[in-house]
Amino acid sequence: MLVGAPLGNPGDASGRMRGVLAGADLVAAEDTRRLARLARDLDIELTGRVVSYFEGNEDRRTPEIVEALRAGATVAVVTDGGMPSVSDPGYRLVRAALDAGVPVTAAPGPSAVTTALALSGLPTDRFCFEGFLPRKPGERRARLAELAGEPRTLVLFEAPRRCAGS
Repeated sequence: MLVGAPLGNPGDASGRMRGVLAGADLVAAEDTRRLARLARDLDIELTGRVVSYFEGNEDRRTPEIVEALRAGATVAVVTDGGMPSVSDPGYRLVRAALDAGVPVTAAPGPSAVTTALALSGLPTDRFCFEGFLPRKPGERRARLAELAGEPRTLVLFEAPRRCAGS
C-alpha cells in the first residue's frame, strides 16, 4: 500500500496512515531515520520489518518487496513527504507488483503537486506536472526552453537547498 506522508507537519497525518504503518508486516521507507522520527511524532510503534527503499536501491529491493506481497505480507511504502511514486520512490514497485498480478492500493495523504497548484493563484483547470528539473545548468536551461510554450500551468519541484536565498 502506498502511504501518503505529511509534508513537514506530522499533524497532517491521517488516522488511516497511522493504522497502516503500525500494522504493516513490512514498511519500505525512503529514509528509515525520517520514518522513525515520524513514528515517534505520531506516537505509533512500527511492529513490522523496516527496510530502506530509495532511488539508489529500488532496482535491487523491488523484487524482494514484490515477493513479500505475493506471500501475503502487508507492505506499506512511505516517502519523506507526499505520495510515493510522484517524484519519489515507488513507481518501479507499483509497476512490478501490477506486472506480478498483485493489487496495489493507497492510503491517500498530502500531495505537494495539488497543494502547490491550489495555493499558487494560477489557473488550476489544466496543469502539467514536470517534477524536478535537471541539476546541471545547461540541461536545466534546455528543459525550460522546451517548456516555454506550454499553455497549461506548470508545476515543478525544487529542493529547498537549491533555491535562491537558501
